Amino acid sequence: MPDWTLEEKCSGFVCGIDEAGRGPWVGPVVAGAVVFKTKEINPELTADLNDSKKLSAKKREKLYALLREEEKNGNVYIGVGEASAEEIDTLNILQATFLAMKRAVSALPITPDFALIDGNRLPTEFICPASCHIGGDAKSYSIAAASIIAKVFRDNLMKELAQKYPWYGFEKNAGYGTKDHVAGLQKYGIIKGEHRLSYKPVKAFMQKI
Repeated sequence: MPDWTLEEKCSGFVCGIDEAGRGPWVGPVVAGAVVFKTKEINPELTADLNDSKKLSAKKREKLYALLREEEKNGNVYIGVGEASAEEIDTLNILQATFLAMKRAVSALPITPDFALIDGNRLPTEFICPASCHIGGDAKSYSIAAASIIAKVFRDNLMKELAQKYPWYGFEKNAGYGTKDHVAGLQKYGIIKGEHRLSYKPVKAFMQKI
């Protein structure tokens, strides 16, 4: 379970950063950036924050709402950044993820003094000093919170996309390559500007038509 250990090794405003949506075939990759101004936050957050992948959708959504409430109360700073499918195709998914992270930090109302980033690679020319942490969303409250923000924000984007394009099951699969998604591709083709044309399954589908 996460705690404050990584944050306590740093000074000043410490930002946790994580992303959601590297694997899907469609839609943006999204990064969340979270700074806890105080440890005196809703105890439900410190009890339940964890790697978003280990939580149910219902739990993630509740924690997301609690984080947004703490933001309104002035206890948390939250930034969200996106890199589009077209940027993913142009840059590659790693560099697009780094771009989304930079945009998430830029969306914060303050510039952090240090960033804790989930993963094993650091973006180049980052906005502030940073360190990377494999499995950081299970170690740090800030990174865990960022993982919740990124995941729920992106899931909501995909639900909105599902209303425009209801044939792919985006509200359930978030753009991953499920049977519904494949069936939608076979019947209706790709969505220009939304499908990641550089991804092998999408590229393979394009070669068949």
